[in-house]
Order: sequence, then C-alpha cells, then structure tokens
Amino acid sequence: MKAITRDELKKRMDGGEDLPVVEVLAPQYYKKFHLPGAINVPLGDDFEQQIQKAVPDKNQPVVVYCANKQCPASSKAAKRMDELGYKEVYDYEEGKEGWKEAGLSVEG
Repeated sequence: MKAITRDELKKRMDGGEDLPVVEVLAPQYYKKFHLPGAINVPLGDDFEQQIQKAVPDKNQPVVVYCANKQCPASSKAAKRMDELGYKEVYDYEEGKEGWKEAGLSVEG
C-alpha cells in the first residue's frame, strides 16, 4: 500500500487513466457524495469477495478512500487488498472530505 496525494489522484483521474477509485464507506455515505466515477465497496465481512468482483485485475492500480484523515477504513481496506495479492493499492488518506474542501467536484 502506498499513499496518494489529492493532486496526484486528480492528475491521474483527469488524464483518463484506467484507475478504479473505491469508496469503502457504507452505502448511505457513498450516496451523500463521492469522488467522480468512484465505486462503492463497503469495508465489511464480504469485502474480499466484493472487491475481487469490482476490481478483478490484481495488477491494475487501484485507489481506496474513506471519509477523512481520521477515518481508518481505507488503510484497513488497502491492507486487506495487499493480503489478497493486489500489487498497486493506493490509499487516498485525505478522503472525500479533503477532496470536497479543496473545491473539487463530487457526485451524489
């Protein structure tokens, strides 16, 4: 697992890179707002099964995020993905609140 900055994430998303962005919060939080194009795979008992359905290519770079820097869910998700054999997992530690506070667009 590696950290990814907001600027780097935005640059990669704007560049059209095939980079799955995964919110690991519960669906009700995802529905309020999420990063553009993000998918929702909540961190729960079936996370391993669901993430492998959502992102089947373990060699593909993937970004996980949660609410903010204090939220531990994205780092837990990244560790679980590392254990599943994902090669390039990035944790966007500032989360969706940091994204929104920076004035960047959100969906939902």
